[in-house]
Amino acid sequence: MSSIPHTLTIAGSDPSGGAGLQGDLKTLSALGTYATNVITAVIAQNTQGVAAVHPVPAEVIGEQLENLLDDVPIDAVKIGMVADRRVAETIAEGLARRRPRWIVLDPVMVAKSGDVLVDAAGIAAVRDVLVPLADVITPNLPEAAVLLGVAAPDRPEAMEAMLPGLQALGAPHVLLKGGHLSGETCPDLLATPSGSEWLPAPRIATDNLHGTGCALSSAIAAHLAHLPPDASSAAIVEAIGGAKRWLHAALEASSRLAVGRGRGPVHHFHGLW
Repeated sequence: MSSIPHTLTIAGSDPSGGAGLQGDLKTLSALGTYATNVITAVIAQNTQGVAAVHPVPAEVIGEQLENLLDDVPIDAVKIGMVADRRVAETIAEGLARRRPRWIVLDPVMVAKSGDVLVDAAGIAAVRDVLVPLADVITPNLPEAAVLLGVAAPDRPEAMEAMLPGLQALGAPHVLLKGGHLSGETCPDLLATPSGSEWLPAPRIATDNLHGTGCALSSAIAAHLAHLPPDASSAAIVEAIGGAKRWLHAALEASSRLAVGRGRGPVHHFHGLW
């Protein structure tokens, strides 16, 4: 049997290669896993914004997922963009039949450019169908606010107040990302079944932020895929922390890239070239 874990990204495409499916595949590969994919939407997008979103029909997504899982055992999956309830239900049904050890959900709803990618029905489907299925969810502050139907927090204390509501949605681990706060640090707040803790990091002065959420959630999936089936709670927390440290290095190295005229990508392969 191969000692290299198998991972899966279920996400929309990004032709510029920094986010979505393409960014996930780069991240999962850079972190030592064999990456597979199921595409949920074809997006006309570049570093400057989103021009159009073309969702893949639910039955086509189901066919992709079923045929893949029939053949390849998956250790960890990252779920990204989901356009509607039928797609969410199709993904949930497929993963329930052959559940990977780890499921990480990045509730992608708004691009870095501010473009809204998912309608109200899609948001409800993510909240009601996919969040309870996940082991880890990684909302940023606007996404968390949408999930709970409240205003986005603007300070750390408001993030703490939001945490119980997010935990009540059903995922045992919640990484609430604080990058939208102002200040010199990017404080993320991690909730586990046994408590919560802050995971601070310095803010990096860069415009190369395209795909950071995709990269972090995929990095978490990759780190979890390397864990044994009986991993302790401390090991799970360390895997999430390791993913954050990897992303920090990818952001620091992003200045070595010159991709597009908008928000450039992080450097997924900073450890190689």
